[in-house]
Amino acid sequence: MVSRSKNLAVAVVAAASLCTLAACSSGTSPAPSSGGGTSSSAGTGGSGALKGTSFTILGQWTGGEQKAFQAVIDAFDQQTGATGQYTPAAGGNEAGVLGTKVAGGTPPDIAILSLPGAIAQYAGSNKIFPVSAATQQVVEQNFASEWGKLGSYKGKMYCVPVDASDKSTVWYNATLFKNAGLTDTPTTWEGLIKDAKTLSASGVKVPISVGGGDGWTLTDWFENVYLRTAGVDKYDALTQHQIKWTDPTVTKALETLKQVWGDPQLIGSPAAAVKVPFPASVDNVFKANPTSAIVYEASFVATTITGDKDPSPVGTVAKVFPFPSIDGSQPVVEAAGDFGCAFTQNPAAEQFLAYLAGPEAATTLVSTQGSGFLSVNKNVKASAYNDATSAQLAEQMVKVGDNFRFDMSDQTPAAFGGTPNKGEWAALQTFLTTGNVKATQEQLEKDATAAYK
Repeated sequence: MVSRSKNLAVAVVAAASLCTLAACSSGTSPAPSSGGGTSSSAGTGGSGALKGTSFTILGQWTGGEQKAFQAVIDAFDQQTGATGQYTPAAGGNEAGVLGTKVAGGTPPDIAILSLPGAIAQYAGSNKIFPVSAATQQVVEQNFASEWGKLGSYKGKMYCVPVDASDKSTVWYNATLFKNAGLTDTPTTWEGLIKDAKTLSASGVKVPISVGGGDGWTLTDWFENVYLRTAGVDKYDALTQHQIKWTDPTVTKALETLKQVWGDPQLIGSPAAAVKVPFPASVDNVFKANPTSAIVYEASFVATTITGDKDPSPVGTVAKVFPFPSIDGSQPVVEAAGDFGCAFTQNPAAEQFLAYLAGPEAATTLVSTQGSGFLSVNKNVKASAYNDATSAQLAEQMVKVGDNFRFDMSDQTPAAFGGTPNKGEWAALQTFLTTGNVKATQEQLEKDATAAYK
């Protein structure tokens, strides 16, 4: 699972980390690890092919995620004779730990990166190595081409997709829907608003729970609406600040959002909503005495819902539907994900990246109990998942093929899209409370102009 709170930790320190990168970049390739040699061909090479070799991996996963990833490493080691050692970054600060190791000349053989911007920065400063042609072929055989592009820099693939999270999911309390007489879930924006009003009439205090206290949740709302009102090409242009935030397409997206955010019957008091942290927004829908029936956020909501509950309500009380269509928009998904990148030329590390990109590793990741991982590897079977909800979420991402886009705020400079109380987070929090479209656009453009310099 890609935890947005963990991505958040990466994003918050991204600016400092990238400055570290700039300071340590000499324009030369990093020295090979003790494994030495050049990248070998993809695949595990048969039993014992890498006997006596070792490789290191730095990531942010702990708990069930670490357990699942370790199972992947163990399977690879057993097949090849190699020894892989995974270490989670202290305090979850992978960006800071990795930046320090790279600056000191002691990088891990592989690091798991969540931000395409970080991949580009490391590739541009010659701190990571391109994958072999054989490994690239494995990626191309198993993933939609857009995922390969996210791991590439200037047309050359450097990193392989590992896992993904579906950020176009709406979670709902099935019991409250039934009590309100709702037998189907909404497929359109108008339907969402209509159903929310029905829920309100049935006695649900705040039909849609908005976790505005964590500004990143609001960026995800905006990005899903913008994808559906402006399309993927404009989304790409806005991400790169090739069009201004005062553009009419942004106006339309904000006015559409205001139809929900500006209606107290749907979200309660905006002044209260802007103080609700993400975990509490989920609890409002799935606690013992829920006050809300709907909460929008990514697939990783499942682990927040589960908590210490036994059995888990996911799939019974807690169910999902895709973020609704707006003005007849076609199915499109906003996603986030993690990528494996080689910081050395250790042949065992190169072969492990190829293994990560294959269906066997992905199946292990998603099938390990308690992992919460999803995969966009199109050759992973739905039966690999431990529950139908996870399989549904993964299928939604795979089904759209290249008609998805990576989280916009995770691609922008951290000062704009990844810092509490600043940039996009702060501007959208203000918009949630004031509903002033023009002022919000002007502030977003001012902040973006400063951050993209």
